[in-house]
Amino acid sequence: MNDEFLELCNIDTLAIRTGHRRTPEGEHSEPLFNTSSYVFESAADAAAKFAGDEAGNVYSRYTNPTVKVFQDRMAVLEGAEAAVATSSGMAAILSTCMALLEQGDQVLVSRSVFGSTSNLFSKILAKFGIDVVFVELSNLDSWTAAMSPTTRMLFLETPSNPLCDVADLGAVSALAKANNCRLVVDNCFCTPALQRPLELGADIVVHSATKYIDGQGRCMGGVVLGNQADMEEVLGFVRTAGPTMAPFNAWVFLKGLETLRLRMDAHCQNAQKLAEWLQQQEAIEQVFYAGLPEHPGHELAKQQQRGFGGVLSFRLKVSEASEQRAAAWRFIDATCLVSLTANLGDVKTTIVHPATTTHSRLSPEEKVEAGISENLIRIAVGLEDIDDLIVDMERGLKAL
Repeated sequence: MNDEFLELCNIDTLAIRTGHRRTPEGEHSEPLFNTSSYVFESAADAAAKFAGDEAGNVYSRYTNPTVKVFQDRMAVLEGAEAAVATSSGMAAILSTCMALLEQGDQVLVSRSVFGSTSNLFSKILAKFGIDVVFVELSNLDSWTAAMSPTTRMLFLETPSNPLCDVADLGAVSALAKANNCRLVVDNCFCTPALQRPLELGADIVVHSATKYIDGQGRCMGGVVLGNQADMEEVLGFVRTAGPTMAPFNAWVFLKGLETLRLRMDAHCQNAQKLAEWLQQQEAIEQVFYAGLPEHPGHELAKQQQRGFGGVLSFRLKVSEASEQRAAAWRFIDATCLVSLTANLGDVKTTIVHPATTTHSRLSPEEKVEAGISENLIRIAVGLEDIDDLIVDMERGLKAL
């Protein structure tokens, strides 16, 4: 395939065709290299490749042909110079921070992040002398007020998990650049099919490939994307510490990428219809989905994203605070089509109670600050028939 021609192609073509260089076997599909090590032609060849003087595979902890195809394809889709694949989405975030931060550095983190991300910053990285300050995602003044001479990184998700808050990436990236900081964006909810943060000013993008990039809940993986210099630092950490993506997982993710844009469009369509239906139900207090005109981030999301994504959440209308958890559990337990699991991004719709699962390790105060109430339910809308999903939601409402 001609590289110059590919540069002119659109995302559907890039997600299918880029990265793969056929071996002498002439295979049509990307090959799976399930090998831990590689044989060298000579001692001198081995020395040159270990030193990095010659290109080539050394050890699958950090060089594997199948993983490389996945990295190269993701880099093209996100518009990045380079990518580094990892064993999970959390490993992608950890590798980024361990590679690019040092003791005494400050990181500003949005309060509206995945529960494990919050814990990674506040309970793990803080042990190593990283100063972590949490700020309001959509409030630029909050970011500005928290800046200090030691701030080195700004980290956020947009849209956020699970309230679908939206950050102004252009404004936050301008703040980062003015203060010589890196802006790191978790693009898991949108994928490059819906949003390309690097084009909007971000310096680094991270993904949990476990989610929409796979699309069918089969494998764990993550990826970090950015400029060549930063990715060499991240690769250095992965090479030494070993949070490595398995070749088989990379091969599965490559298959997922081939249908990414089609799936994301379908997720958006279903989520929009379900959000609009939920908004009309008397027992629902509030629906959180940026595709709704009433959502405070609606107009900004329209500017930054091709679609509004497949994740939404809602609060049940419960008069007594002490009854909120019980009501949410009754709703969830009454459904029979959707899957009660904390994962998202599958073709199968999933439902979860964030306060007792994905964000359960947050303190009560942290939950309040992040908007994780006991009557909050998150749904990652899959690709089932929307009418069937609505019938299942009706089962939940009848149990209240």
